[in-house]
Amino acid sequence: MYNNVLVALSLEHGISEQALSAARALLSEGGKITAAHIHEPPNKQIMYYMEQNVVEKSYQKAEAGLADRLQSEADVSAVILESQSAGRAITEYANTKGIDCIVIASHRPGMKEFFLGSTAALVVRHALCSVHVLRV
Repeated sequence: MYNNVLVALSLEHGISEQALSAARALLSEGGKITAAHIHEPPNKQIMYYMEQNVVEKSYQKAEAGLADRLQSEADVSAVILESQSAGRAITEYANTKGIDCIVIASHRPGMKEFFLGSTAALVVRHALCSVHVLRV
C-alpha cells in the first residue's frame, strides 16, 4: 500500500473515476491522494500569434475544470502542472514531492507510440516510484 499517491488526470478524457478508484484501492490508511492535470501552454512560435490572455484563460479554465471534477472528492487535493511535456511534468513532480505511486491511464499503443513514446511510457521509464498503469 502507498502513502502518497499521484493520479495523473486529463480533463479531456473521461477516465478520472476509474483512476481515482484505483488510487483509493492502492492507498494506505491515512495516506493522501493528489490529482494532477497538466496544462500545456502553446509553444513560443504559436504564442507569437496569440494574445497573452489566451494562455491565462486556458489555465484558469483548467483550474476550474479540475476543481469541478474533484468537487465531490473531499479526500483528494488538486495541482495543476504547467509543462510542454506531460510525462516530464508528472515524473518531476512525483520525484520531488515524495510520491510513492503514480496512477496513470494508457491507451493501447499504435505505431506513433513505438517511435515517440506515450506519456505513460515516459512516466514508467523515468519515475523513481511505483507506477500503476490503467489500460483504457
